[in-house]
Amino acid sequence: MSENQNLLAEQRRALILDEVRRRGGVRVNELTRKLGVSDMTVRRDLDALARQGVLEKVHGGAVPVVEASTHEPGFEAKSGLEPTAKEDIARAAARLVAPGAAIALSGGTTTYALAHRLLDVPDLTVVTNSVRVADVFHAAQRSSGPRQGAATVVLTGGVRTPSDSLVGPVADQAIAALHFDLLFLGVHGISVEAGLSTPNLAEAETNRRLVQSARRVVVVADHTKWGVVGLSSFAKLEQVDTLVTDAGLEAAAREEIAEHLRVIVAGEPEAGQD
Repeated sequence: MSENQNLLAEQRRALILDEVRRRGGVRVNELTRKLGVSDMTVRRDLDALARQGVLEKVHGGAVPVVEASTHEPGFEAKSGLEPTAKEDIARAAARLVAPGAAIALSGGTTTYALAHRLLDVPDLTVVTNSVRVADVFHAAQRSSGPRQGAATVVLTGGVRTPSDSLVGPVADQAIAALHFDLLFLGVHGISVEAGLSTPNLAEAETNRRLVQSARRVVVVADHTKWGVVGLSSFAKLEQVDTLVTDAGLEAAAREEIAEHLRVIVAGEPEAGQD
């Protein structure tokens, strides 16, 4: 981590979290030296990260939170994690969408960010099991009034999860009857061994249906999702066409994933392109 007193709080906290996860724990005095900020600033950052539930404060420092494979944070908690990376990913993913396409957006905070980027793409049909994603399009239509080219939004029914997704038999049946050109899928975890996974069994089944109904599958996931394994796997990496991620994903992980699917790193040219 480079020493820089001008780092934004969000950037500092991302660096701290990466250091905690990489090393299994850090001390406050180590962070003050590495970041070039005061003791009090580091402690405020640790307090903020602890409130988000992503690390645990201990005497003199912090350690990672060891989460059960069944733990599922709520939407608001996840919204505070890696916001810059999610916006970068959303911008890159939006470039994959052509006017007039039929697309699906799963639940999640990254797909929520993507929904905002798709408001100006004309004549989309959007299938989603996310209440939050549907609200993005509906709010835009309410504020601007009826307009030519506005998206047609299909919201599945179902039982609401902590992340505001609709899952279960009603959602599954609705999705099974549909076919879309492109699916944008948020994930709890991604790994070579487990593929795509989630801590919610019902959400896993609904995600399977989404994958089955899509001609192309695009996973939108920041670097912190790599190596995370939830209770239930719902797709192999070979079932995914593209991963859109952020620059925080290490080179070794990129190479490993690229053996199975296309990798787009937001803000960086793809391999083989100038």
